[in-house]
Amino acid sequence: MGFIVALIVGGVSGWLAGIIMKTKKKSVIRNIILGLLGGFVGGLIGNLIGIGATGLIGSVIISVLGACLLIWICKKLKL
Repeated sequence: MGFIVALIVGGVSGWLAGIIMKTKKKSVIRNIILGLLGGFVGGLIGNLIGIGATGLIGSVIISVLGACLLIWICKKLKL
């Protein structure tokens, strides 16, 4: 059950990050994938600087921040 929730949180986070970062409409699938990866990256960076996510809302916030970071990197690398 936890894996399915993580996939849903990652998908929603990628979608929200796409809205925040103003990406093109055709890159929705890419944003969802980056949201899944962003959850991992956001959690890793959060743990390194001492910020932990608790609960569903905290997980979404950390995932959105991680996905925004990954979208920004992809924009800079022209991917």
